[in-house]
Amino acid sequence: MSDEKKDAAAAVKPGDAGTGAQATTEAALEAGGQNVPAARTPLEVVDVRHGMFGATGSGDTSGYGGLVVPVVLPGPSERPYGGWFDEVVDVLTEVLDENGTGFAAAVESVVVDREELTLHVAREHVVAVAQALRDDPDLRFELSLGVSGVHYPHDAGRELHAVYHVVSVTHGRRLRFEVAVPDSDPHLPSTVAVYPANDWHERETYDFFGLVFDGHPGLARIEMPDDWPGHPQRKDYPLGGIPVEYKGASVPPPDQRRSYS
Repeated sequence: MSDEKKDAAAAVKPGDAGTGAQATTEAALEAGGQNVPAARTPLEVVDVRHGMFGATGSGDTSGYGGLVVPVVLPGPSERPYGGWFDEVVDVLTEVLDENGTGFAAAVESVVVDREELTLHVAREHVVAVAQALRDDPDLRFELSLGVSGVHYPHDAGRELHAVYHVVSVTHGRRLRFEVAVPDSDPHLPSTVAVYPANDWHERETYDFFGLVFDGHPGLARIEMPDDWPGHPQRKDYPLGGIPVEYKGASVPPPDQRRSYS
């Protein structure tokens, strides 16, 4: 890690507040409390962003040219996770261990952040995890709200993320599971066989981020033209554009305009 990232990491590590939360958790457990929410997890710095949008070039007129912001991801949480989170993880562990998948092999980490539960799943086991979440009567996450793509260009070996949001109508619960793949091998199994409504969502994620969902019944672009170059919602995608004439003046494309950061 560069000195800059180390400095940024030091700035975002849990301080007195985090220590206090941990002490509160320990005190509650000693007093016999159950399912106490987990303390804030350490944050992993994957990049340090400069300026308003990371643009460089001409002089700054925005006042944000000196802005330095670390790009951070929450790290794994420790038990107790809090509320019903422990119950869900326990049931999922039992189901995956019984069917031969193995929880340790399928789930890379459990993250509780901002009172939300996220399971980071190995791509080869994403279908097994989705099916367990949907079918087990104690889980019953029967509704998928779709698939989102995220691009972290500086998260080496894990640049592309597919994020699945699922809801248990039966139990009134909601969680997400997330799969990370490298930019050099952006393949992962399709979940359409488990959640048919993910069909168009996977197509959109492929269209905009370049994630390839193997086994999808008809993976093709859904919004951009079939011959469109690249994937427009990746952070390394050029702004592009065409010049626009406006009252006798010409407004240049975004990537040719003056930098304000």
